[in-house]
Amino acid sequence: MKKILLASLFILACLTVYSQQINPLILENDYPNQQKWVDSIYGNMSLQEKVGQLFMVDVFSSDPKSKTDKIKELIRNYYIGGVIFSKGGPNRQAKLCNEFQELSKVKLMIGMDAEWGLAMRLDSTFAYPWNMTLGAITDNKVVERVGRRIGEHSKRLGVHINFAPVVDINTNPKNPIIGNRSFGEDKENVTEKSLAFMKGMQSAGILANAKHFPGHGDTDQDSHKTLPTIAFSKERIDSVELYPYKRLIREGLSSVMVAHLNIPALEDRLGYPSSLSKVIVTDMLKGQLGFNGLIFTDALNMKGAADFKQPGEIDLAAFLAGNDVLLISENIPKAHELLVNGYREGVITEERLAHSVKKILYAKYVVGLHNYKPINTNYLYEDLNSVIDKALNEEAVEKSLTILENKLAILPIKDLQKKKIAYVNFGDDDGTAFLAQLRKYADVDWIKANSLDNYVEKLKPYNYVIIGFHKSNDNPWKDYKFTEKELVWIYEIARTNTVILDVFARPYALLDLKTSANFEGIIMSYQNSEVAQELSAQLIFGAREARGKLPVSLGEDFPVNTHYETKSLKRLQYGTPESVGVNSYKLKKIDSLAKLGLWGNMYPGAQILVARKGKVIYSKNFGYHTQDKKNSVKDDDVYDLASLTKILAALPMVMELVDRGTITMDTKLSEMLPEYKTSNKKDITIKDMMSHYARLQAWIPFYVSTLDSVTKQPASKYYSKEATKDFSLKVAEDLYMRNDYKDSIFETIRTSDLRPRTGYKYSDLPYYILKKYLEEFYGTSLDELVQRNLYESLGANYTTYLPLNKFSKADIVPTEEDRSFRMQKVHGYVHDQGAAMLGGVSGHAGLFSNANDIAKIMQMYLWKGYYGGERYFKPETLDAFNTCYYCDNDVRRGVGFDKPQLGESGPTCGCVSMTSFGHSGFTGTFTWADPEQEIVYVFLSNRTYPSADNRRLISSDLRSNIQAAIYEAIDY
Repeated sequence: MKKILLASLFILACLTVYSQQINPLILENDYPNQQKWVDSIYGNMSLQEKVGQLFMVDVFSSDPKSKTDKIKELIRNYYIGGVIFSKGGPNRQAKLCNEFQELSKVKLMIGMDAEWGLAMRLDSTFAYPWNMTLGAITDNKVVERVGRRIGEHSKRLGVHINFAPVVDINTNPKNPIIGNRSFGEDKENVTEKSLAFMKGMQSAGILANAKHFPGHGDTDQDSHKTLPTIAFSKERIDSVELYPYKRLIREGLSSVMVAHLNIPALEDRLGYPSSLSKVIVTDMLKGQLGFNGLIFTDALNMKGAADFKQPGEIDLAAFLAGNDVLLISENIPKAHELLVNGYREGVITEERLAHSVKKILYAKYVVGLHNYKPINTNYLYEDLNSVIDKALNEEAVEKSLTILENKLAILPIKDLQKKKIAYVNFGDDDGTAFLAQLRKYADVDWIKANSLDNYVEKLKPYNYVIIGFHKSNDNPWKDYKFTEKELVWIYEIARTNTVILDVFARPYALLDLKTSANFEGIIMSYQNSEVAQELSAQLIFGAREARGKLPVSLGEDFPVNTHYETKSLKRLQYGTPESVGVNSYKLKKIDSLAKLGLWGNMYPGAQILVARKGKVIYSKNFGYHTQDKKNSVKDDDVYDLASLTKILAALPMVMELVDRGTITMDTKLSEMLPEYKTSNKKDITIKDMMSHYARLQAWIPFYVSTLDSVTKQPASKYYSKEATKDFSLKVAEDLYMRNDYKDSIFETIRTSDLRPRTGYKYSDLPYYILKKYLEEFYGTSLDELVQRNLYESLGANYTTYLPLNKFSKADIVPTEEDRSFRMQKVHGYVHDQGAAMLGGVSGHAGLFSNANDIAKIMQMYLWKGYYGGERYFKPETLDAFNTCYYCDNDVRRGVGFDKPQLGESGPTCGCVSMTSFGHSGFTGTFTWADPEQEIVYVFLSNRTYPSADNRRLISSDLRSNIQAAIYEAIDY
């Protein structure tokens, strides 16, 4: 008998443990203490206090004091158990929450409807993508991390339960209240996404809440305004709507919100809301599904419920139906009174009341309210808007982007040199970020017109048209449809042009598209957030890959899970530092250093860019074009690059010829240019002269001999103020040089003396020689050569010689008030005198560009000759030029490239790898690439304005200090 009794006790103990394991509100590791605390609190409560725990009241932190004081009265007089915060601001909410908690004997459970982060309800806080966007992601680990971060945000703000995720399977495109809040229509996908989100959030110590039970996804009515009917059979509801709940409950779901729905198949009473139905709440949710977590009503102040004439009756009915928490009651004093009287009259038993109140207390212990601490408001805003969130948001949005149509593999766009691209915007929201990002890859024109005929006419010159459909991203309920006029215009544009349609709106917008036959490409970007616009533009040009799948059906053309995957073309991306292992906060040191340069009069303005692992993570402009502070520096302003021209123009053309076997490193000048066969330079090799190891003079001041010996002005023998047949080389504004003088320059170089000793001497002369050779070999000018062979295909649209032929002066940064040669402001003309005398085009100087374009070329070098789907030269060719052949002779240079210093001083911070390379320029420019850390650094300034005698930038080592700050910011 004793053995049987012991066995029975053992089985009972096992069942007790098992029940604890499946109860999401019981902490296994701390159950004795949890139970002790719950029993103690419950045992010391009055009946009124117990009943008060059932109520959760809504409040806006932006409410006037008169309204928030009423909440305080409910805490003092009716002992409410929780508050759900809605609209307002984080600091206001934190302050108010602390005040409420101070008044509460049993600390309040704080809730929020933060389905995609606190920005759903709070001003100026971080927003993650809507559920529909997350539903397109194939990697559920990303969704789990999003859930966790939202949980961590909630916890930081003192929130204990987030009424998320929405697990409704949205099978009705006309659903006015769910829509974008659903993960989609495929029950497996919705379940997996919901589970990932739930796990993430609950791992942060926040209670998740699956809603709206048993399923709100197939209705075309708004439950805030009426009582929607779900007219399906029990079998359908069990197989579809209940599908995600079954899995989530098995996996430890904390709570469920019961929907405000009329479901005839489950509840016989006509027009009786599901949240008041014992059949649905107790029999189905608790009984059939075995759920023992917290059960919340939907808001009890919704319209269209069954006829309850007396205030508080609906609350009593909801409690008797099996709900634990009564959410947003219309009249708490009356409801509280009815529930107390119901207990006294035996309508509510002690067992029933204890069941719910203790469950609430168990939940409060789980979220830490047994050890309550007020919210620390220090750095609250910063914690809710962190760089970690920006990086995760970038990843989530990137992985959601979905290509629905890709005829002839139009996406990603290739062969930029053959494309003339237009952007047309429709919708009622802004597409500025999208256009700006498109223009980082190609020369994209924004075409505007007031009529369809005007559009058709203006778009004729373009072979690609990108249509952006931009709708408001303020909330998921905003209008998302095309207007009838927009549809007509889009059809006609697609009929007459090659079109890529990018939809920054709810997917259901495409249901109004009667045909997709004439659209070569269609992209679903889901939302019109700035990050979605930027990443979608990057996808179009192959910097990002398409990995998303359509989470809903959009007619016959686009069934659920429609997608086309694309591969990267290896173009620069743009994103967050943390996504490539760099610390944003440490990177801000660059701002301070750049401003120090401004305050120290090192330059009037600058562009600074940093990329890592093929992603631009820092790109900022500082100051102005000149000290008069009239024109601030912009992204698309171009600078005189000075000697960066050597590695960005002449060098890649030489590398191309070596790559093809036309020349080698050991090719001599006598083999390249016939006139050098009788020169003292005939045996100089490409390797020697481009390594600055060829005994060449550093430079020759060609302009000095062309000045009048008396006036020191440009002599009329060599210059004219007007262009003529014999004077057509434009040196500066209203200053033209004799055409034949360039021959004198090349002859002077050819016959110049060599330095007496072999050794390192930096020289411009090799690049004069290379200009002549390249132009004679190709039969075209160097500027046309690099445009055709390199810049056009790279999409380096801001890189050019002779910038005034392409840009206005307002977009060109001036370099000097020249008082020794041209006697004017040098603005739009090359600063270097020798290059100017060659008409502005040389191998050593003359190139203008912005930081973004330089980064493209340097990234092409890092990728060893590959960029944008094209190979410019073999990897081994880059390696050959990026080699220090004379390091043993104290020459740090590669072939064309500058290399890190061999001793204490040199061009870099000393913290770069020895495989790194780059160059500096006289005007205050610098760029460097490091293969080992995958870093590209670009610094552009006009330190020579107004005078080239200003050497403060050089003596300060500011550019090297910024480089050091970049390396200090690398976390991994």
